[in-house]
Amino acid sequence: MRYFIGSFTFLTANGIIFLTIFRIQPLFRLSALILILLLFSAFISVGLALTYKLLKSFINSSILNRTLRAVYPIGMLILVGLSIYNAYTPKVIHYQIELDKPLKAMRIAVASDFHLGKLFGSEQIDKLARIIEREKADLVLLPGDIMDDNLNAYLAEQMSSHLAKLKAPLGVYATLGNHDFFGQQQAIADEINKTGIKVLWDEAVTINNEFVIVGRNDDLNKARPTTKRLLQNVDTNLPVFLMDHRPTEVTEHSALPIDVQVSGHTHNGQIFPANLIIKAMYRLGYGYEKIADGHFFVTSGYGFWGIPMRLGSQSEIFIIDVKGKN
Repeated sequence: MRYFIGSFTFLTANGIIFLTIFRIQPLFRLSALILILLLFSAFISVGLALTYKLLKSFINSSILNRTLRAVYPIGMLILVGLSIYNAYTPKVIHYQIELDKPLKAMRIAVASDFHLGKLFGSEQIDKLARIIEREKADLVLLPGDIMDDNLNAYLAEQMSSHLAKLKAPLGVYATLGNHDFFGQQQAIADEINKTGIKVLWDEAVTINNEFVIVGRNDDLNKARPTTKRLLQNVDTNLPVFLMDHRPTEVTEHSALPIDVQVSGHTHNGQIFPANLIIKAMYRLGYGYEKIADGHFFVTSGYGFWGIPMRLGSQSEIFIIDVKGKN
């Protein structure tokens, strides 16, 4: 019976992954869940194997075997529970920076990669609105992946009234990410604009003649202008804040008159050890770095992609206190 269950599980799991990879019957979320559970199983198995090697000289082997077998499902439950907690429990990370341009002190809230859909929606938006209000943010920047590929769940669950709760004295601005660009980008931008959030579609706006916000569409839009071109009609004597969903051009942007760039996209890998891959792929795949005169931020995102699990990363909001040169 044990072998039958094992064989059935093996064939079913691999069948689902096969159907997804070859797009015969795509089941992306289920495939991702299976792969992550297998990864968690590997983590626990390695940990238990090392534990056995360390303790076998001190504890009777049969007792040790029984104990470790009992620990295995507990370990699996802990990893699954922790990863779900990380996906739905945002942390607030504070930064303080000083620009080499005149600017009165202000506080910016940054949240990206909502992936609004069936698994992440109104309740999570309301929570974000409460955090922004509690932190007294002057400006809110949302650098992409607001929707999870389409508007289906957003419209069905009437999330617009909840998204409209995101407010700040100097406004709320967004740009589109790759998951906003899977065919419904104009409709997505229109729906976001209806809530009072301004979508910057490869454009720049000057706020109170004090600073400039530039928003770039994701590079899935092959016709998007370069950042250098977007800056041509911008008064770069003012502080310039750039929203660019992917942090792929950080080095190039450090040579431009950009004071602050905020990005997302990477999710900081979402599930360990993918964060190590992200670190190898990008100059700045997560966190903060000052490069030349620019301050660059990459958040792991407020939501998640695929399934509601994070390990080695956590849902988060950046709060950036900015002050200028006197």
